[in-house]
Amino acid sequence: MKARRWAGVAALAVALLGSPVVYAGRACAEPQALKIETITRALNLAMRTLNALDASDSKVVLLARAGQDLSKYGVRYSHFGFAYRQDDAQSGHVWRVLHKLNECGKAEADIYRQGLGEFFLDDLWQYEAAWVVPQAEVQEKLLALLLDEPRSVQMHVNPYSMVSYVWGLKYQQSNQWAIETLALAMTPGADSRWGRPQAQSWLREKDYQPTALNIGALTRLGARVTAANVAFDDHPSEKRFSDRIETVTVDSVFAWMIRSGLAQAPVVVLR
Repeated sequence: MKARRWAGVAALAVALLGSPVVYAGRACAEPQALKIETITRALNLAMRTLNALDASDSKVVLLARAGQDLSKYGVRYSHFGFAYRQDDAQSGHVWRVLHKLNECGKAEADIYRQGLGEFFLDDLWQYEAAWVVPQAEVQEKLLALLLDEPRSVQMHVNPYSMVSYVWGLKYQQSNQWAIETLALAMTPGADSRWGRPQAQSWLREKDYQPTALNIGALTRLGARVTAANVAFDDHPSEKRFSDRIETVTVDSVFAWMIRSGLAQAPVVVLR
């Protein structure tokens, strides 16, 4: 079983060596070919993550990566998605990741289903993975949603800002999409009319607390002028003009999941 998986990983590596890379959330007017070192680190981290997930009894985890250095904001991980175990005729099962990506620094984003290798194949700041394991009931509800194509993308909207307001509707960043999707999965009777306002209401009821980033006016102005995927106009004026930017981060989601009893303590895997 593992030999077949390694064969697939090797084939992916060969295919990617000559391919241009598109980094999530970053400008890519001139795509560059992937470096061997980048591929090696990413696939090594993917395999270590795969082995750890296989050794667990998990069906779904909230899987994070450290794509950018956000340490000055007190944030460790930049992005997360749902990694789920899916039956496969050849290998017995595979792990897939459903997540939202903003490519080329555009003002829009899309939903992707990828393997672990693709998920980590980015210009990562740290080759480190982390995840929280939801409680069994939460996993079951999430898995049912993730395998349902229409429902799995029900909460997605295209307009994107990297720092979208946690309780706003104008934009939606990647981590925000993920917790709003979690809210959909956890709400009995939610139908196709159930949308982002209802998801955010559920998150408020469950006492989700966003991260408050301290971003000054000059930094905000510079980011807005130079990056299409950064906007601040959805934040309430009283918060924005006091340099308080409230947005969804991996760290805040992990802390909330544990505090609320929805998940266990995080697992960390280094390359």
